[in-house]
Amino acid sequence: MARWIPLRRIALVAFVLVLVTGACAGGEDDASAGDAGAFGTAADEADMGEPTPPTDASEDGGGSDADPGDRLGSGGVAQVALQTQTAGRQIIFTADMTIAVTDVAAAGEEATRVIEGLGGFLFGQQTRGLPEPQSTLTFKIAPDRFQEALTRLGSIGELRSQNVSADDVTERIVDLQSRITTAEASVTRLRELIAEAVGIEAITALESQLLQRETDLETMRGQLRTLRDRVDLATIVVTVTEALSRPELYVEVSAYPGHADAGQSCPGDGGIQVDEGDDVTVCFEITNVGDMPLTGFDVRDPVLEVEMDDLLVVFGDPAATIEPGQFLILAAEIAPERSFRSQTRVTAAPVNADGEVLENRRVSSTSAVFVEAVDPGGLPGFGDGLSAGLDFLRNVGGLAVLALGTAIPFLWVPVVAWLAIRWRRRRATASQDEPPPDAGSSGGPEARFPPR
Repeated sequence: MARWIPLRRIALVAFVLVLVTGACAGGEDDASAGDAGAFGTAADEADMGEPTPPTDASEDGGGSDADPGDRLGSGGVAQVALQTQTAGRQIIFTADMTIAVTDVAAAGEEATRVIEGLGGFLFGQQTRGLPEPQSTLTFKIAPDRFQEALTRLGSIGELRSQNVSADDVTERIVDLQSRITTAEASVTRLRELIAEAVGIEAITALESQLLQRETDLETMRGQLRTLRDRVDLATIVVTVTEALSRPELYVEVSAYPGHADAGQSCPGDGGIQVDEGDDVTVCFEITNVGDMPLTGFDVRDPVLEVEMDDLLVVFGDPAATIEPGQFLILAAEIAPERSFRSQTRVTAAPVNADGEVLENRRVSSTSAVFVEAVDPGGLPGFGDGLSAGLDFLRNVGGLAVLALGTAIPFLWVPVVAWLAIRWRRRRATASQDEPPPDAGSSGGPEARFPPR
């Protein structure tokens, strides 16, 4: 028993060493398989067998202890770490990103140099100039340099947005290859049948089918070429914009009853109800919500009949430059005699980095507030009676004018009736004035037998 225990311990230690050695060897094999999983050539795709499951993204060697600054762009947008080493899979990688810079043209040239340095090329470009310069560049690059290209492009300026996607088209490519093989066999068979066919009708029918099959075959070949091209070269669309090119302002209109505090209670409510003729203060809160300073503010409201010079300054200085995030508060004192909805429009001009006012790029914002003016009630006074009387006279006059306008087209009717009556009277008078007929002329016996 004393000799058996050491031997058992030795065997146990040897068994553990064998397990550890096997695990290390398996890890090296997995690493080798991952390195061999880069995108193959078109010939490799043709010999492709059953699809292999994609490699886990956690095997790319990225650790959770990395510096957060390395994973964020200059604009606080996370740099997407995409697994591009996928053994046996046919994947289309695409990305679009927006970069804000101070010089759009120079940044576009730098982005092109970055891609060319990684073996890619510029596929397309759209550029526009002032007042809002912008350039959209489309790049093509090998998938294994895709992630590096995104990182370098994001460092050119302030990364405003980034969208990365991967589309696995392995099944589509396999399906197209199978359909192409079937279509090629069908075309070959039809050509053999045409060669053996007898009769015009049979040959015509077979040629029509052959034409359709050849058309479908070429369509599928074109789809396969397109897919393979997109797999072989990833697409990156970069939109380069000017960093200070989004001037914008926002105005909010409110109101509250009274004039006592000269607008110090601003902002008020979104809508209020007051008696007719009571004092109301209308507030205008103007905020610079863009990324450029604003100056030259102008406020107009045709309903309130107020302009910039009519307003009270509650907070800020309308003649100064308002930086992004800052605001102004202005007020107007009115006494409404009826309900109204304001139509306030505020405009301002942006200021560039050199302090120049860009009048050709003025920005504006509109807003409104509803104030309901109600009748306070009570006995009507002299003014109310006079107003009611005038309203009655206006209504009567309007009805008289309406009746006159309606009757004018029918004025000929009484004239014709009067003429008809006079004509009938004249006929009656003429018939009464005629003498009665003579008895001797009526053909009596005296006329027929004169005396002898």
